[in-house]
Amino acid sequence: MHARTRLERAGLVGAMSLPEPVQRALTGRPVRVDGNRLATDVQLMLRLQRLARVPGAEELSVAEGRKVLRETTAHTGGDLPIGSVRSVRVADLPARLYVPTGAPDVGPLLVFFHGGGFWSGDLDSHDAPCRFLAESGGFRVLSVAYRLAPEHPFPAACDDAAAAYAWTVEHAAELGADPDRLAVGGDSAGGNLAAGVAIEAARHGWPCAVQLLVYPVTQARRETRSAELFAHGFYLTREFMERADQLYAAGVPADEPRLSPLHADLPKGLARAHVYTAGFDPLRDEGEAYAARLRDAGAEVELTRCADQIHGFLNIVGVGRTSRAANLRIARALGDALGRQRV
Repeated sequence: MHARTRLERAGLVGAMSLPEPVQRALTGRPVRVDGNRLATDVQLMLRLQRLARVPGAEELSVAEGRKVLRETTAHTGGDLPIGSVRSVRVADLPARLYVPTGAPDVGPLLVFFHGGGFWSGDLDSHDAPCRFLAESGGFRVLSVAYRLAPEHPFPAACDDAAAAYAWTVEHAAELGADPDRLAVGGDSAGGNLAAGVAIEAARHGWPCAVQLLVYPVTQARRETRSAELFAHGFYLTREFMERADQLYAAGVPADEPRLSPLHADLPKGLARAHVYTAGFDPLRDEGEAYAARLRDAGAEVELTRCADQIHGFLNIVGVGRTSRAANLRIARALGDALGRQRV
């Protein structure tokens, strides 16, 4: 880590650790939109980013945008403990296996796909949340790096995600995974891929106990109330989403089922769904609409709106209080659903 990066992160950690009344004094009046109040520490973080003039990934070249995402997530992720981490190949894709401290030889496993608009994000950008989920939830996490646009446009990511999950089912014993306690999950674009894998699992009879969808992308070229309300000022912007659509799926119909799970013909036998949305996220409404569709299709659904959070809160596990608390809730709920205490 470069000296400037260390200094920037130290400043963020310090600011995010201040007592809430002090943070409130620094941020000014609370932000309230659509009945939700933004968490004070998140409001402060956004203000610090504006003051530092951190560019959005959508303003940069693809290579620079990817670099910025890695850097910003390193600032908010921290250096988190984990029992062990090792690199593996999953369906010829790079992957990391995170094993929590004290894990039994065989236990539950989450196959995880990172966010980043299908064109950014990687194993490094989501290293911290994978560590946090595994250690806090008591289950293994297998993070898979799928191919990215624009080098590999739609449906490359969908194909990779399905292949990775099928490989995991076949090689569960090598990973220390109990086939009866497999889950698939992801955030944002990764949530889109996880939703698609859960559909394929139901169709093919692959074991899949839970699907974890954190502020998932469920439709392309969206026109929702939340997309309008939070188009700017809350980390994820309209321009980023438009760029993602263009790089990943230019010319693909918006109602293509593998691109937009909200338009998919949902099969019977879908895994139990844990869906998490953020109150200040352009993707909020489509995530909640997909939860309703899953419920209508007969799936058991647990929908939680983290009302005071923004898009990207899954990566905020090394600073602040409120995002970390939301992520702890996610980790423990999934651990309980997968029966982490069973040996």
